[in-house]
This record gives sequence, C-alpha cells and structure tokens, in this order.
Amino acid sequence: MTANEISERFISVALPVPLRTTFDYRLPDNFVCKDAVNLVGARVRVPFGPQELIGVIISNHHTPSFAPDKIKPAYEVLDDEPLLPNELLKLCWWAANYYHHPIGETLACAIPQTLRNGKPTKAFIKAWVATRDAKGLPLEALKGAPKQQQILQIVLTQPSLTDLDVQRLALSSSALASLEKKGLLERTQVAISPTISEPTQLLRQQPLALNEEQRVALDQISFHRFACYLLEGATGSGKTEVYLQAISRVLQAGKQALVLIPEIGLTPQTVRRFEQRFCCNVAELHSNISDAKRTENWLAAKHGRARIVIGTRLASLCPTKDLGIIIVDEEHDISFKQQDGLHYSARDLSIYRARCLDIPIMLGSATPSLESFYNAICGKYQHLRLTQRAGDARPPEVQRIDLREQMLTAGLSNHAIETIESTLEKQLQVMVFVNRRGFAPYLLCHSCGWSAVCASCDASMTLHHTPYHLHCHHCDAQRPVYRQCPSCGSPELNTRGQGTEQTEQWLESRFAKTPIIRVDRDSTRNKHALQNHLSRVEKGEPCILIGTQMLAKGHHFPNLALVVIADCDQGLMSSDYRGAERMAQLIMQVAGRAGRGEMRGKVLLQSHAPDHPLLELLLAKGYHMFARRLLDERQTAFLPPLSYQCVIRAESKRPENATDFLKMCRSVMTSIQQPSKQLQFLGPIPARMERVNERFRYQLHITAGNRKTLQTLIKDGLKQIDQHALSKRTRWSIDVDPCEH
Repeated sequence: MTANEISERFISVALPVPLRTTFDYRLPDNFVCKDAVNLVGARVRVPFGPQELIGVIISNHHTPSFAPDKIKPAYEVLDDEPLLPNELLKLCWWAANYYHHPIGETLACAIPQTLRNGKPTKAFIKAWVATRDAKGLPLEALKGAPKQQQILQIVLTQPSLTDLDVQRLALSSSALASLEKKGLLERTQVAISPTISEPTQLLRQQPLALNEEQRVALDQISFHRFACYLLEGATGSGKTEVYLQAISRVLQAGKQALVLIPEIGLTPQTVRRFEQRFCCNVAELHSNISDAKRTENWLAAKHGRARIVIGTRLASLCPTKDLGIIIVDEEHDISFKQQDGLHYSARDLSIYRARCLDIPIMLGSATPSLESFYNAICGKYQHLRLTQRAGDARPPEVQRIDLREQMLTAGLSNHAIETIESTLEKQLQVMVFVNRRGFAPYLLCHSCGWSAVCASCDASMTLHHTPYHLHCHHCDAQRPVYRQCPSCGSPELNTRGQGTEQTEQWLESRFAKTPIIRVDRDSTRNKHALQNHLSRVEKGEPCILIGTQMLAKGHHFPNLALVVIADCDQGLMSSDYRGAERMAQLIMQVAGRAGRGEMRGKVLLQSHAPDHPLLELLLAKGYHMFARRLLDERQTAFLPPLSYQCVIRAESKRPENATDFLKMCRSVMTSIQQPSKQLQFLGPIPARMERVNERFRYQLHITAGNRKTLQTLIKDGLKQIDQHALSKRTRWSIDVDPCEH
C-alpha cells in the first residue's frame, strides 16, 4: 500500500481460536495506508504463541488494552481493501453474540478455505481471449458464420470471455472450438475483474402467467423496505415462479438476489432453472464445489459480478455488493441449522441480515416450521398462501395402508406391490420412500438374541451389501460381517428392518425389466452421481426411484404417478417433541412429488398406526390445521416457539467430567437467576444417544419465556463458566434455538 502513514498503530484482530476475545497487535513499522478505516475487515498475518495465524482486523486504535511495549507486531496485512465489508462484519458480530460463539471462529465460517489460508484475493480463471491474428480483423470478418461472428465481436470489444459469460450469453461451444482451430481464440489465465458487465437484456425466457393466488402474493411484496414474508404454498403450487418474478424486479433495479436452498442435491436444478430464465451470472456456493471455485464465486458475489447467488446455509454468510432480496426455500428444513461449531440458523441469520439492509426476505415452504408459522399468525411475518397447484395439476390421492398382521416383502405390503406393478404398466414412474440407508438396520442371532452393536456407540451397526460390511452411521466405524454369532457360535444370523439396499435388491428381482434407481448418501458419494440419477428420472421413462430424505423436497418429476411411503411411524413414536412436526413435514413433502404433471398422483402411506389422531388430523384437515394443533400443545408444555431454549452440551470419555461440568453450569445459572415458571432448567440428562465414538454425551436444557432474559442469563453465566477449571476438562458447546430436543 502506498499512501500517508496512519497514526493509529494498534489493531484488534479476531483469530480463529476458541476464545471469546480479540487480540491487540502493532501494525508493521513500514506499513502505510491511505485510510485507517479501510483496515477494518482486512486479513492480517500475526504471531500467536509458537504459530502464525491469519485473522481479520476488527478495529484500529491509539490506545491498546495493555502495555504497548508488550504488544507484538503483525507480520503482514494481506489485503489492499477490506475482504469483509462492514455489513458482513456486523452480521458476524451479531451471530457471535446471539449464538455465544468466539468472533474469530464466526468470521472464519464466512470466509472460503483458500482465503482463510492467506491466499491472495486476486484470483485467476481460464477464459477465452482474442489472438494477435484476431485483433487485426474487422468486426464483420466472419459474417458468413453468424455464431462465430457474434463471439468474435465480443472478444474484440472486451478483454476476455469467461465460462460464466459463455453460459450467460448462450454461446455455441462448437463455434468457440472452430475459432480456436482457426487461431482466432485461445484459452489462457486471466485475472478476475471486479467490474460488472451488464447483460443487454435481463430475461432469456419469458415468465409464466401467474394464477390469481400467485399474482396476489407477488403484489404484496414491498421491494424498498424490510418485511419478512412467509410464502406457504402446497407442493406444486408455483412458489418458484413467484421467486423468479420477485427476483426479476430486484435485478431490474440493479441489485443482487440471494437464494438459500437446504440440500446440495437441489443446487444443479435450481441453478439451471435460474439460468434458463435470466441473462446474468449465477454463482453457486455450497460444499460440493472445489475450494477454488467457491472462492471465485464468493468474490463474484462480493464485487457484484454474480447477480444471483444460490447456495446452502454457508451462502447466508457470503458478502454482496448491493443485495436486494433474500429467499429461503424450504425454510422448515433442519439443514439450515449448523449442528457443530457455530450453531447458527441460516434462516434466522438471513432475517436479521434483511432487517439490517432494509430489504425483503421470503421464507417459502409447503410445510412451514412452527416458528415461522407462529410468527405469521402473530403478525410478525406477512403470511402469503398458495392453496392450489399451478396449472391443471391436482393434489394426489392419499391412501393409508394398515400394516398390522400383514405379510411384508422388503418392507412393502401386497397392495403396495400390486399398485407399483399397475403403475409401471401404464408407463409411469414410482417412488418408494425408505428413510434408512443400507440393507438392514439390525443383524441378530436367532439362537441367543445377540445383536451387532457398535463398540464405540450406543447404536446398532447397519448391514450394507454393496460393499458387504457392517457400518455404524454415527462414528463411521466399519467391520466385516460376522459368519457366526460371536456369543453362541450359531450360524443363524438374521436381519431385522429394511433399508434402501434391501428394497432395491428385491424390486430388481421382482421388476427385472424396469430400471431401479436408488438415491441415498451411499449411492451419491461421487461428485456427479446424484445429478446423473435425477437426470435419468427427468427423462420420464418408466422406473422405480428408491430414496431417503434426499428425495423429499424440491424435485420435479412430471411423470411420477405413485409414491409409496414404506413407514411413517418413526415420527409418531419419537421421543423428540418435534417428532410429530417433522413426520408431518416429511409426509407432505414426499407426497408432493406425486402427480406434478397432468395426471393425478397417488400416495400409499404404510403405517402400524393408521388411525393415530395426529395422522388422522393431518390427512383430513391438512398441514395448516395440524400446525395449529401442535402450537396449542407446545403452549401447554411451555415449548418453542411459545418459549425460548438453549442447550448446553458436554461430552467426555469420562462421563463424570461431562455431568460435573453441566452441574456447575446449572449452579452458576441458578445463582444468577432462580428457576421459576418463566425460567426452567432440565438436566444434566443423557443425550438421546448417550455414547458416540467412545464419548459420553449429556445436556442441560434452559427454557425461558422471554428471549432477552435467556440471552442475558447465558452471557452473564459464560463469564463465570469460561473461567472454571471444569470447562477445560470436557468438550462442550452452546446451542441457542436448538432444532433437536
């Protein structure tokens, strides 16, 4: 940096360490900067004990927090301008305070790995540039080949043509190859420019005609101020079209749009749909892209080159130049809640961000979370409802199948098998929803009752056939399958329960001429495996699709006529107070995959409790009335969203370490504020699975009737807890607004 030396020689730096503080350093003696304020948000390389760390400058000041001669100098300021804009710094500060997480680790969550490691922000990408021969040609040199002529004119009037430009302008790949063969184009590394090249036209594809409900919902959105809209729309009701037309208005105003989706598997089809509609750069941000690509897209969002950013929860922390709207699709999905490290909710974080930016945010779902549903009822959110499926599509017919005293084959009843057969005969598609991967969840000895359990967890090991092994899905332990019972020596080992592999194996033998496509975490480990599977289904040819929750939301299969939900009883029998809510959301989301085209779909719901009152209510009155019933129950039980919760979790190889720590936490908290009807403590209690990976897990639940009361209690309590010796003997974390009980 070349400019006048600044007077503030001390900086506060947030480092990626588990300490709730910042650290003072001196700027390097030879460091000069045009404006001291420009340091805030820049990365800096500093000494920290025996190691070097990359941190973020939080402030610069004249007066350090302790003796100046004891403050070490920073090694190097890495950025010429702030890497993190003020808006994102403010968001991270709020997240660190609300979720009670160290600011340095919070900021690290917002920065791509390559930039956290200190790599320069001036990234390079492959692009097409004009050769020396091309630069000597007139603009009309190739008028006999229109597609080549179009490309030549572009590369002669701008420095380079990136892959994003090729995609945005729908340029011919064969024309590019021809120009390269003629020696007029070459591929080379170019620096990413922060400048924005505006498209000549915004829309590549004309929007669809809206029905009355969609039009009313769109007209209620105010684009010039903050408001939170809950778009509750039945599956297939056209929520995405409302998103697209809302985003179109934002883009016309020259602003950016941020779209959050719950699953990586939904990203390709979502990006494809947005690129088909808009002539602008669309950037992806999720963990399934390379670190280099994530950095490139992150910087594109920051500088405004990416007009639309689509990603999973990590995208909620990406910088933008001029954000105009945030959309959270399938807002109820628990994937938006980070389960380790910074326990943040991308949905709630985005609502706070929209408020700070004074822009609208839309939360979309066919089955809203009770938190959002309650806020809509109370008037905090504007409630927009789409009750009808778009076009001529009709809601599917739902039929319950009583499994009691029935013979099951691979988890399927005879009626389900017959219905699958008749559906395939009509050249239509079938989905079988089995929410367990592997072949079978239990391996038992028929002689003595022994079962294969994980040595490190309180869990059974799942039997897998491809490859053949036992696998613990909690600690990832694996071992060969026993040939005989290790307890009594009997060779009679049987399986219990069904997984996707077992259902797939039986259906392949029963419907040998029909493609069977299994979609679960095991079958989609390779980078493009999921997209390849879904592409086969999207062709519309008869097939049977078997899958887990990965298929429950967002996918559009027009030729899918039948959905079989093999077992819906887990939610009904769950010990988690959210079990019924999750069960209803899953049933409605999976059922919504059927009949999205012209034909009416059918859903077979297999259950050992088909007459359960909650199931009766859901199917008879719909999710809206079901949610109201659950809210009444939550109010009686003093549970969220009618109260506010925090869970302090502790785990240790010695269970007494975890329990002693939580007892200390409870003692500290109750000394600050005594329990009452509006402030309740539960614990220490074991986690639902007490032992995972040889560590014993316990929890302390704190429930308050007021959010401010809870936040103040946690903040004051942590000042004492952090200083206590017991906090150093166990691994522990704080989870505000937990999504699991």
